[in-house]
Amino acid sequence: MRRHLDFFYFIGSTYTYLTVMRIEELAEREGVAVNWRPFNGRAVMTEHPFHGKPVKCGYMWHDVERRAKRLDIEWTSVPPYPLERPNVPNRIAVIAAHEGWAPEYTKAAYRAWFLRHQNLEDEKVLAEVLDGLGKDGPSVLAQASSEPIRQKFADETEVARSLGIFGAPTFVSGTEIFWGDDRLEEAMEWCKSIRPQ
Repeated sequence: MRRHLDFFYFIGSTYTYLTVMRIEELAEREGVAVNWRPFNGRAVMTEHPFHGKPVKCGYMWHDVERRAKRLDIEWTSVPPYPLERPNVPNRIAVIAAHEGWAPEYTKAAYRAWFLRHQNLEDEKVLAEVLDGLGKDGPSVLAQASSEPIRQKFADETEVARSLGIFGAPTFVSGTEIFWGDDRLEEAMEWCKSIRPQ
């Protein structure tokens, strides 16, 4: 029986780039099923941890680049940051998670942002990302603005808040939460150690 790990993520989180590019392969190797759960990371954070803090922000980008090289994940240079209005790309992720194509979409969105330095707040860019996945870009964008999807996004954010999640990426196994890309392997190990109910 495969164990399940909840992956709470927010397109707008820098370290989430590292996770989305490697979580599927690691999960397959470890025999863990991953539930992709996009949420409004900004809504659960009381303070933006890096923006407007040049020393901390400089460290973050150096660390992301260093970890990308260590993990053999593609890196070009610092992308546009922060995303000021990240809700539309994240609401698309809600649709993708519900329909089963969250990994493909999330990786494609991060490639557009991190590697091609495209603005994910531009609906033309999002439509191109969706079209590249064989989706009807305008139709998905319209659905992402619908009240049911807005509500699902808000509901997932409340679930994250109720679990004590305060940032992204966060992994949840049972009642345990693990915050940060550098905790992915530990979260997988914990998940595998839990006796199935």
